Amino acid sequence: MNDPLLSVIIPVYNEEAMLPALFTRLYPALDRLKSAYEVLFINDGSRDRSAALLKNQFLARPDVTRVILFNANHGQHLAIMAGFEYCRGERVVTLDADLQNPPEEIGKLLAAMDDGHDYVGSIRQTREDSLWRHLASKLMNRLRERITHIKMTDQGCMLRAYSRDIVKAVVATREVSTYIPALAYTFAANPTEVIVAHAERAAGESKYPLYKLIRLNFDLVTGFSLAPLQIFSLAGIALSLASAGFVVFLLIRRIMVGPEAEGLFTLFAINFFLMGILLFGIGLLGEYIGRIYQQVRKRPRFNIQTILEQREEEN
Repeated sequence: MNDPLLSVIIPVYNEEAMLPALFTRLYPALDRLKSAYEVLFINDGSRDRSAALLKNQFLARPDVTRVILFNANHGQHLAIMAGFEYCRGERVVTLDADLQNPPEEIGKLLAAMDDGHDYVGSIRQTREDSLWRHLASKLMNRLRERITHIKMTDQGCMLRAYSRDIVKAVVATREVSTYIPALAYTFAANPTEVIVAHAERAAGESKYPLYKLIRLNFDLVTGFSLAPLQIFSLAGIALSLASAGFVVFLLIRRIMVGPEAEGLFTLFAINFFLMGILLFGIGLLGEYIGRIYQQVRKRPRFNIQTILEQREEEN
């Protein structure tokens, strides 16, 4: 395992119900690939028995299993970043622990890498998600592609494969808040996508509620483009010109017709609209400033409690 061809990185957060089934399917699927591999689990501060189950699995397959235990919950993408820092494989595959992307599909990604691709994304063949989530994802995909020029047909699918060079480039960025598949895409020389199966979550609950999905898309948009600020600046100029024109219109009307109290509520409505635009702009600016604030503090991206792995002298 000291020099595996493949590293499979799996972030785990409160997946006690899914881990036994994952272990049962993952290792046979990897054994069938007939190449040296390692499985690197990152326990992201789980509050259930996930850490204990991972420890037991490490004891059962120490030759191909490593476990990183965080001391707190740092989020899925920082868990993957830790996996990138500690993995050893020439090819790196990320996989969710919920089995919505079957581990048996890993071979498809590796076959694409055999064809010379250094980045392999995945597209869920049949999405087993709610209708609103499916439509929201499609809308954000189109918006993100227009703003950032990063082409990912299915940004919500974590089953992806990366070459060692891309993994090293991602780790070297030292970014605190980022969306790893999009960041890796910017370093890829020959990216591609493959269609993979998708299943319903058999147990547990999704770790991406509405708020986290919104945060993820903010990271996608503000982390890879200045277009939102530029668009807002243009909108501000347009609204300023329109407001100036309206003031001139009201002044002329007052001189020619006289004051009228009936237009008071119209002015209120326009004022509230402009205030809403202003507050949105402040929030957008705050998003960029917040990213700068997180970065300049230079705090550790994650804190590791311990690493379970088989030492070289034990072989």
